[in-house]
Amino acid sequence: MNIFVRFRNSAILLGVLVVWLGLSGAVHAQTPPATAASETVPTTQDQAKASPGTSVSDYKTSLKALSDLYQDQATKLQKQNEQAKQLFQDGLISRVEMETSDKGLADARAKVDEVAKQIVAANKPAPAPLVVTDASLSNQAWSTGNSRIDGLIRYYGNQYAVDPYLIYCLMSQESKFSSSATSRKGAGGLMQMMPDTAARYGVTNRYDMAQSIMGGTRYLKDLLKMFNGRVDLALAGYNAGENAVIKHGYTIPPYDETRNYVRLIIQRYSKKTKA
Repeated sequence: MNIFVRFRNSAILLGVLVVWLGLSGAVHAQTPPATAASETVPTTQDQAKASPGTSVSDYKTSLKALSDLYQDQATKLQKQNEQAKQLFQDGLISRVEMETSDKGLADARAKVDEVAKQIVAANKPAPAPLVVTDASLSNQAWSTGNSRIDGLIRYYGNQYAVDPYLIYCLMSQESKFSSSATSRKGAGGLMQMMPDTAARYGVTNRYDMAQSIMGGTRYLKDLLKMFNGRVDLALAGYNAGENAVIKHGYTIPPYDETRNYVRLIIQRYSKKTKA
């Protein structure tokens, strides 16, 4: 009789395993809804219509929905994982199947943790924005150590109505004023432009001083216009791409590299003094 009971229990657990395998596949195949937290990028018209406040609210709502979805998936996989452990102990599934269950649960928990971090970042108060409204905002004494580069910065700054000192601060962070600088991600030149961005602004040689400063300054000008003169958001867009700023509700994206980049340039730029 005991053998019969054990066989019956094992059969029940085996049935649970079949269900678990089906649900697990369904969970991994499920695609999150197209929200601000997904890869959907707003069109230019959508960007023009949406206000930053509305975008931030929508982004937080999307994060909450995504968090609930991931938490629900993790809870289901937790129960299935406990059942799989019993099946493994009874010798009804292999170690590979058990490890697959463990990995599925770990991945689900990682998604929950990642969204939780994004929610914390989204709820942080935004720093007081630094806004540029005048290309001659500062008379701060500065020099790259190269008179030709200094002249090109001033020329293109005046040409595109961007404070030359802001260009100087950005260039210092990007390339340390080295025209031959190349990043691990493929950005090159004084303004560290990526190939696609360079092509967008008519730059055929990213390592040419004049072309680099011209293209980088035009891009920075467009970012300042896009984000209503917000220097912090323009810098974040220069580092992470304008779509990343928009995707994260017109705030600095929660990337350590981007946040440090913006912080360092803003610290330097904010110290400008009137002559």
